Amino acid sequence: MPTPAARPWTRFYHPSTEADLGPLKWPHMPAAIREAAATYREQPAFTLGLANGSQGGLTFGDVDRLSDAFAAYLREEAGFSPGDRIAIQMPNCLAYPVAVFGALKAGLVMVNTNPLYTTTEMIHQFSDSGAVGLIAIDLFAPKVAEVLPKTSIKTVIVVTIADLLPPFKRTLIRFVQKYVKKMVPPIAFAHTTFTRALAQGADRVAAGADPRLYAEPLTHQSIAALQYTGGTTGVAKGAVLSHGNLMANVMQGLAMWRPFLHLGQEVMLTALPLYHIFAFTANLMIFFVAGGRNVLVPSPRPLSNLKAVMTREPITWFTGVNTLFAALMHEAWFLEKKDWTLRGSVAGGMALVPVIGERWEQTTKTPIYQGYGLTETSPVATLNPFHRPKREAIGVPVPGTDVRFVDASNNDVATGEVGELWIKGPQVMQGYWQRPDETARVLRDGWLATGDIARMDEDGYIQIVDRKKDMILVSGFNVYPNEVEAVIAEHAGVADVAVVGVPDDETGEIVLAFVVKKDPSLTEEAVRQHCRQSLTGYKVPRMVVFRTDLPKSNVGKVLRKDLRDDALKAFLAKKSGSGLRAPGGNG
Repeated sequence: MPTPAARPWTRFYHPSTEADLGPLKWPHMPAAIREAAATYREQPAFTLGLANGSQGGLTFGDVDRLSDAFAAYLREEAGFSPGDRIAIQMPNCLAYPVAVFGALKAGLVMVNTNPLYTTTEMIHQFSDSGAVGLIAIDLFAPKVAEVLPKTSIKTVIVVTIADLLPPFKRTLIRFVQKYVKKMVPPIAFAHTTFTRALAQGADRVAAGADPRLYAEPLTHQSIAALQYTGGTTGVAKGAVLSHGNLMANVMQGLAMWRPFLHLGQEVMLTALPLYHIFAFTANLMIFFVAGGRNVLVPSPRPLSNLKAVMTREPITWFTGVNTLFAALMHEAWFLEKKDWTLRGSVAGGMALVPVIGERWEQTTKTPIYQGYGLTETSPVATLNPFHRPKREAIGVPVPGTDVRFVDASNNDVATGEVGELWIKGPQVMQGYWQRPDETARVLRDGWLATGDIARMDEDGYIQIVDRKKDMILVSGFNVYPNEVEAVIAEHAGVADVAVVGVPDDETGEIVLAFVVKKDPSLTEEAVRQHCRQSLTGYKVPRMVVFRTDLPKSNVGKVLRKDLRDDALKAFLAKKSGSGLRAPGGNG
């Protein structure tokens, strides 16, 4: 255990924040959930925020009761066993916390899945995790129907956006979705509805089933979630997050945040998707334990979806990524709002551009705090002290966390010098699911090698100098060149391909593909259309540049670093030719 002298940043913690984390407070996450529900039982916990305003919600007591019923359904009716993996694929809605808490209470391992994934991505994640159950939103039923025969999933529970709303609102929203907007496709596979599953589980509880017993065997080392990420390279891998990992990160986040929270009174705007690890921990877990109310927005796009809740709800905290903060400040309705109840915002998921942070504070007259984390760290590793932030920094390590900065030979560098950031703490994952080689590559004697290049100042504040070598960050989501290249290479008209990222003011970066043609008639749109069949939208190249060859090393490896300057020049030329603003502009 490092001595306090080895953690210079702790002297800048709030006086009420302990320098170390101390023992974990609960035996497992269900215990933390139950304690919060008992403390704030009658208070609102979740509200569904739609484009036309808030549409109903759940109290802490409701969430506890319903998640107990769902746990009973999973174990007693559906026949799941402890440790079974169950994929959860839905946007922000009232069913999400009930499903997550129910799965954890049942002793299952949850697998968060982006509902916008293509069938190729779904098959990989479901198969890799060994999921035997799926909780899915009805809007994407055709994709589920295509995927199921290619996976080990046996049980499917179908959720709707309107689930758990009052009867009249539920009926109205379902009618509009199904018959007016024609958003709801027919469901062509065996399934149980979420409401039926809850009813069956409630019957089991009434008959004597005790969901508390399901969690008794759980320990700090028990797996709670497989959260998929590309790590620093390659195909998506499941970061194994234990109950202890999640619990530690909740405690770490609260240790930094709690002195500035009114427990049981805060209102959090949750526009980021809860299936993303940032919102999953910061919004869902930390705010639930703190007794806060989450206003759940199924999608922040278009930004007008946020207008009703941001102008009518007494929002006190907001988590977001740089692109969301920047985009909101182009909205007239947002700029016109003067009576802010907002007390602060937290930025994560991607670097906060200093000028965006400054503008946000000027516009809302409230502070914005930047943090840093990875899926592999559950995710929070550093956070700016709320009473002493540095806008250009990602903050300081949260309690119980140690950091190193190492050179190419893995030797520590001096304070102020640049090195790869390594992290050690109770929030660091157990490893990658069934990938010992990948685990050994990033976990070294308890230290997680992040691949991010950073420096620490004399106060212990950290600044990221460069991101992972090849990863592209689009609006806070990781895009891995290997995955995109593999898809493009499957096109019959492609001879060779390399993918790199280019800075962009709107999304942080864009994906740009260099392609060597096999078929002279191949077009940029043909390549992009091919990608859309297998890749989520943010992974599809914004630009395709054709070349006669690609720079390679003497062993035949494409030199992406040699392509980045060419990519930026190509992107600048295209923007200049179209009259668009170039990267780095302030407009």
